[in-house]
Amino acid sequence: MLSKFQNHITFRFPFLAEKKLFLAVSGGLDSMVLLHLLKQLPYEIAVLHCNFQLRGLESFGDQNFIQEYCDQNNIPVFITQFDTEAFAKDYKLSTQVAARELRYSWFYELLEEKNFDYILTAHHADDNLETFIINLTRGTGLEGLTGIPEENDKIMRPLLPFSREEILKYAEENNIEWREDSSNASNKYLRNKIRHDLVPILKEINPNFLNAFQKTQSYLQESQVMVEDASIMIYQQVAKESGDDIHFDLNQLKKLPNYKSYLYQWLNEFGFSAWNDIYDLVEGQSGKQVLSSEFRLLKNRETLILSPVSEISEKEEFEIAANDTEVNFPLKLKLCQVDDITIDSNKAIFVDAEKIRFPLILRRWNEGDVFQPFGMHGKSKKVSKLFKDEKLSLIEKEKTWILASDNQIVWIVGIRQDERFKIKNTTNKILKIELQ
Repeated sequence: MLSKFQNHITFRFPFLAEKKLFLAVSGGLDSMVLLHLLKQLPYEIAVLHCNFQLRGLESFGDQNFIQEYCDQNNIPVFITQFDTEAFAKDYKLSTQVAARELRYSWFYELLEEKNFDYILTAHHADDNLETFIINLTRGTGLEGLTGIPEENDKIMRPLLPFSREEILKYAEENNIEWREDSSNASNKYLRNKIRHDLVPILKEINPNFLNAFQKTQSYLQESQVMVEDASIMIYQQVAKESGDDIHFDLNQLKKLPNYKSYLYQWLNEFGFSAWNDIYDLVEGQSGKQVLSSEFRLLKNRETLILSPVSEISEKEEFEIAANDTEVNFPLKLKLCQVDDITIDSNKAIFVDAEKIRFPLILRRWNEGDVFQPFGMHGKSKKVSKLFKDEKLSLIEKEKTWILASDNQIVWIVGIRQDERFKIKNTTNKILKIELQ
């Protein structure tokens, strides 16, 4: 196995040569074999061990075992302890998810702190099969069936081609000691039920099942790459990015033979789960929307608009003092006195400085807002009517800011100035307010 492993890691991970590598070692069979293999190859390694304190004295036994092994073999080791159950309770996570969050957060902290390059874990082919089945039972897309990635950012998994049987045989042939995790014998967790009850049946049906599965997963991975390539090409035809928003052209989208697959591919990373509701938006009424925790998808006429959910309260207001020349939040504005006006876009207005009362207020628009549109003498108009005339989407309306002076609208920012503050022949001081 050593020769096979050396060939694999040299071919698949050539960039690891002369890099500083952390090995995540639990003390179990898989991680101790990975440590034994790498110890014989010309890599600079150090060991990371997490004590999650979930199995009482057994957890501290694992910690002591790792410490003694590394001391005896002159391998640098870093050990930490977590109160995993308290963390899981505080953040309302399952114990397994909490342990994973804590583990990888600590791993990445040490990468930076100790100036190491990569982290290697001991996931193997049987782990991959179990993950595949877990995802299959919960319902998943193609991505969920492609398995544990061999390379994910700074995390490398060089044992993925090897079976648990190969790893056990190597450990026995080389008299490698390891610690048995008592929780692995329990069927309390879904993964253990699959490992103990389902996988043996599959291997009984086909003794070569694991190899057959690896071939199938290789085909799925190739299909996933093809899907991603097609998705990027079609995205360029259908989508247009505008600031933080993405606009999907429904006329173009509906020409696709299976547009639902493309929508899933594009939107999956934004935390949506109500996929049927999303698909219904395509033929739904304008103004309907679907929300995830941080994003929204809005139907606006013949467009789907994806945008972040605003973290600013609708009632929040921001003051601009008389001596302020720049505003950086929630908008970037520049204020300065000028001698003349050069109106060339709706990104700037010129107002009579003597009519302005400070502090100016930046706020969201309200349903009852009324202003006098620039160029309309003495005639008022509801801001909501302006939005309708301009055919603004719900998202565009919600992103609109009002600049007000003494409860009077000075500017619907970036859209229309108010008539009451315009420059006249009698104006002595001109204030320029520009949206950066």
